[in-house]
Amino acid sequence: MPTMVRSPTRALVSPVLDSRRWDAFEPRDGDIVIATFAKVGTTWTQRIVDLLVHQSPDVRPALSMSPWLDATIFNPIAEDLATLRAQTHRRYIKSHLPFDALPVWDSAKYIHVGRDGRDARLSWQNHMAGTRPEFVQRIVANAVQLAQEGGPAPPSGPPPGPPPEDPRDFLLQWMDMLESAPPDGPGVDPHYFDFEATYWRERKRPNLLFVHYDDMIEDLAAEMRRISEFLEIDTPRTVMAKLVEAARFATMKAQGDELAPELMDVFDRGADRFINQGRSGRWREVLRPEDAARYEAIAARKVSPALAAWLAGGRRGAGDPREAED
Repeated sequence: MPTMVRSPTRALVSPVLDSRRWDAFEPRDGDIVIATFAKVGTTWTQRIVDLLVHQSPDVRPALSMSPWLDATIFNPIAEDLATLRAQTHRRYIKSHLPFDALPVWDSAKYIHVGRDGRDARLSWQNHMAGTRPEFVQRIVANAVQLAQEGGPAPPSGPPPGPPPEDPRDFLLQWMDMLESAPPDGPGVDPHYFDFEATYWRERKRPNLLFVHYDDMIEDLAAEMRRISEFLEIDTPRTVMAKLVEAARFATMKAQGDELAPELMDVFDRGADRFINQGRSGRWREVLRPEDAARYEAIAARKVSPALAAWLAGGRRGAGDPREAED
């Protein structure tokens, strides 16, 4: 029976997320939590874990097999909890919460995925551009209802204009947001660097694994072996070869509508929009040298040098996070 070794120290409620949805969750030994910032390879990692748990390259609907438990924009909490209770295989659950808003159980496994923030933000631009207007209205309605229930009020004044279409302008606007972000703390929905710091502070926990998008691109087979070992799943070499092929970006994109049929209601091209390019370093094609220097200066103010290096270069570029001193 799992024992909680660290309770959440932050309650986070927003029009998209509600950490309180975890309160009624009944953990099981061996549960897997895939906990990430947005657009860093979450769905990719869900598919990898799915393949390893089932030891089969067959297509299974990732989003329904692996509920996003803290999301307020899809299923009612009772429905997600019923789905998880009914599952007889080893469970794997998605979260976009900072680590201090998640409960930590001794026998659960937590996988945190990182990615260079500039690449994640460019992926977010594609995400925003393809989101169906009716789905945006659902999020707006959530915000209004949340305010009526005593939650944070929606922003006052006229609605913001559309985000910049130019990728460089989009990234520069994001840098403005990072520079003006309020201090992180209880109840605050943290921006990228503050979010990542919540995981970094607890990186030495033996049941927390750091995985990086760039490392998966560089050597997917090696990263899948790391994840398999961390999950204590003995995957035969011949089986692993088939699972790696099933986890490749091109395979996932081709199978997108089967892996995530729900996304047709969210994006203009369904899963084809969501599973976009699978590239790393695209920001280098967009930002000027002075822009990159500005971003690095923001990172230096927000996080430790070791965390900044890992976010920018992964384990192969910066070493194992567990061995970093700062």
